[in-house]
Amino acid sequence: MPSNDNKPFTDIAAVNAMFAAHFPDNETRAIVTEMRDGFAALELKSDARHLRPGNMVSGPTQMALADTVAYVVVFTKLGITPMAVTSNLNMHFLRPCLGPLVRAEGTLLRIGKTSATIEVRIFGEGHSEPSSFSTVAYALPK
Repeated sequence: MPSNDNKPFTDIAAVNAMFAAHFPDNETRAIVTEMRDGFAALELKSDARHLRPGNMVSGPTQMALADTVAYVVVFTKLGITPMAVTSNLNMHFLRPCLGPLVRAEGTLLRIGKTSATIEVRIFGEGHSEPSSFSTVAYALPK
């Protein structure tokens, strides 16, 4: 369902439906809450599967959120593009991420013909400073 024009793709319902259909067993089921040109946000209601001792959201969960929101940011430019794949993900954990609600925000830094680079910030519930920061690169299909 790639976009055929230069308008941003912002169909949140279509992206959430695609994730439910193609990743039915994904235990890090985040919901896309916002999409606009070069930006996307998702939220995860964390539970015991996502937590480390001390009720902190685990690193693997935060990395999955970073990757997922970056994927959605690519969609804002190209439409749903299933064959866009992660080529690099760097993560910096800055402070404990406390839930239960976790928000991931991705902003496009650059998109070219073969790759895209996205900056991601992850926030624990009620926190204005990010818990983690990531840069994610996506290889784009030809």
